[in-house]
Amino acid sequence: MAWSVSPLGEAKVGIPYALVHDVNIFIAFIACFGANLLVFPIMKFFLAFVNRHFLKWRFYKKSAIFVARRAKTGAAKGVKKYGFWGLLIFVMLPIPGTGVYAGSIAAYLFGIESKRAFWANAIGIFLSCVFVWTATLLTMEGIEMNQER
Repeated sequence: MAWSVSPLGEAKVGIPYALVHDVNIFIAFIACFGANLLVFPIMKFFLAFVNRHFLKWRFYKKSAIFVARRAKTGAAKGVKKYGFWGLLIFVMLPIPGTGVYAGSIAAYLFGIESKRAFWANAIGIFLSCVFVWTATLLTMEGIEMNQER
């Protein structure tokens, strides 16, 4: 679950980590998905409250601008043009730099309503988790079959 809340991997790392360490496949999916889903309200609070108070500090402001530019660049085409669906697809992609952290920042920057942003992030996270979970299970099964030969 810690990997799934972490911006260093989210559920894309949490699920494989749990499965490799013999956690029940359904518990791994549910726990990692749930933990990753918790990131959206945390980021919403962070962007609305913390960001407002810390932007006056130079170091924080430089860091926030760097992260915002990165999220905006990665999500700009799809999210700006397609809104909800663009955000959903952006969050769903199981590649580095996408996910609920970047999706929350993109939703904030592009002014997507909170409820719509939450659902786009939630569905995107779910689909990403399904993809990573399935790919990890198939890979582990393939490795087991190969070792039996």
